[in-house]
Amino acid sequence: MTIRTSFRSGAEDCAAWLTLPAGEGPHPVILLIHGGGATHAMMLDQYERRFSAAGFAVVAFDFRHLGESGGAPRQIMNLGRYFEDIEAALRFIRSRPELDPARIALWGTSFGASHVVAMAARHPGIAAEVVQCPILKGRAPALASGLGHLMRFTVPIMSDLMRAALGLGRRYVQIVGRPGELAFVNRPGAYEGWMSVVPEGVVFDGRVAAGAAIGMLFYDAASQASRVRCPLLVCVSDREDLMDPAIALEVARKAPRGEAIRYPTDHFDVYHPPFIDRIVGDQIAFLARYLDPGR
Repeated sequence: MTIRTSFRSGAEDCAAWLTLPAGEGPHPVILLIHGGGATHAMMLDQYERRFSAAGFAVVAFDFRHLGESGGAPRQIMNLGRYFEDIEAALRFIRSRPELDPARIALWGTSFGASHVVAMAARHPGIAAEVVQCPILKGRAPALASGLGHLMRFTVPIMSDLMRAALGLGRRYVQIVGRPGELAFVNRPGAYEGWMSVVPEGVVFDGRVAAGAAIGMLFYDAASQASRVRCPLLVCVSDREDLMDPAIALEVARKAPRGEAIRYPTDHFDVYHPPFIDRIVGDQIAFLARYLDPGR
């Protein structure tokens, strides 16, 4: 059963979802961290079901300014706030008697993989971490469409930063779009892939404040791999076209306890049959080695 709850981060509340497995606690727990601009409504429930059936508790949340969480203006992607929210989620986990603070794993998908690697580098007490279809260099998706595409954001970024400084409404651009459109990600098939993880009936706000690009362009979680001391599983999509999959393989190699499993998938196949059962099965087997859900 999944319980809708919340925790405080800064001056706002983060919407959170707690899923408990059968049996007595305290349970090992997996903290789910979604990709850039995505929300809990975008298929995280299928991971909650699978992980809890395997004996793990699961905590998921929406970052501030997104989804069901508080924060204004809306649709802000801010790395500093992302890290504050993850820290707040870890405090929430440690405050719950049914969750074991000594057996916490981080799980990140897409751009959330960067936050998982960066947070594990800061927190030696994390028991294990898993990333899938990882985006580990913030500039990679934009650069995948060429430098000219990236230069098109100069005016929107400057406009947004100026409007923010003056307390005016923000300047927004689309997170994902079709080829040729002004969107952070506009690779062929990206828009269709992104929308494939938006369930029917869910309203997805695809905007993001343009100034977010500054922090994202210089965000390089891959460079922190050598500082990750916990066991790390990197689920690599061999047909990934938002980032060179060789970067993901290099992260697994540089992490002292890293390992990689490769799949014949693109960035979005991992969320759908037939691959999701295989990939999550591998993740459960990995996490069971270090979190011991049967204990």
